[in-house]
Amino acid sequence: MKDLKYTYTFERLLMEANNELVQKGIEDGNKCVATVCENVPEPLINLAGTFSVRLRAPRTGSIDMATYYLTNFLCEYTRALLERAMEGGYNFTDCIITPDGCTMMNRCVENMELLKTMDKENYFYEYMEIPMKCDDNGLALYVLQCKNHILMPLKEKFGIDVSDAAIRKSVEEHNKICHLLREIGDYRKELNPRITGYEYSLMVLASYVCPKYLLIDMLEETLEELKTREPDEKPYRIRVALVGSEVDDIDVIKLIEECGAYVCADRFCYGSLPGRNPIELNDEEDALTQVCRAYMSRGQCPRYMNSIKVNGRKEYVDKIAKEYKADGIIYEQMKFCDPWAYERMMGTQVLRDTYHYPVLSVDRPYAIGNSGQMRTRVQAFVESVEMKKLQGDL
Repeated sequence: MKDLKYTYTFERLLMEANNELVQKGIEDGNKCVATVCENVPEPLINLAGTFSVRLRAPRTGSIDMATYYLTNFLCEYTRALLERAMEGGYNFTDCIITPDGCTMMNRCVENMELLKTMDKENYFYEYMEIPMKCDDNGLALYVLQCKNHILMPLKEKFGIDVSDAAIRKSVEEHNKICHLLREIGDYRKELNPRITGYEYSLMVLASYVCPKYLLIDMLEETLEELKTREPDEKPYRIRVALVGSEVDDIDVIKLIEECGAYVCADRFCYGSLPGRNPIELNDEEDALTQVCRAYMSRGQCPRYMNSIKVNGRKEYVDKIAKEYKADGIIYEQMKFCDPWAYERMMGTQVLRDTYHYPVLSVDRPYAIGNSGQMRTRVQAFVESVEMKKLQGDL
């Protein structure tokens, strides 16, 4: 297929945490609010005068110093972030807001604070408590935590308008990005898709790490470009849904697709399912409560441990696999990620035994590079799924 106009632009943006759009957002007079988890509601940190950035450590090399502080039993994502922070890689941010999605992430950000990695006036760290059950008590806790650890500090430290009207305006801009990415992502449902999973992942990842208002024009142009783009004649061997923990390395999906598996659905942290679902607001209830309810009810994080959520995570994967016509599931988890290790083990068995999908279950390093081991496993999985299709087992 003909290259999309902005593919190289998105690749370039994702090569650095402090990319050119982040710098432009700061030049426009906005405060940069960093976070490390999908459980911090984005519309609350993308108010007028702020923009959010999910921290990542592209082109990670040695993480020896961070390992000294965090031990080698913590996931490589947290160690890579701390290493980059100690190198001064996040000095462009104005604050960090982290939830207790896992203790590893808390230890990472606490060490950033203790080591004084960000030396900037009015810089602050906030630690949120996130509910473990999706119910009324959980919602009340979530709303309170967002008030105390997001809205109040932004208002007091930076003078940000955190009113109901300001939140609604932020949700409107958030939804614009979501609708664009949803419409672009729907082309993945085609039997001969006119967009690769890799190309789509670049856009979605950019929407997490760049000021959203600076992406809208590029996404609108890309959507128009796709309407007339001629797809290749089935350039893949099987279709897979990529499911699991944090993925911000652009090489992961690239490697999978080079092995002949088209990544048609992205249910992982930093993915579009459900991370880029629009938030519908009504006029009867305050916007903060509605935003928190939307994040809590749709969240697929294994931190939510009530049975409805536990079972619902498998049901959701089955739903998107059917919707996007996946032949199999690649269930990935970053090494030493405890919440997703248990979830991957259970999810793999349920998806195989109950929903009857071929599943490749893998743990992986944070920076995958050109991993020969991962490539071999994906290639073997592609061949096994192809055999099942030929034998009529799928």
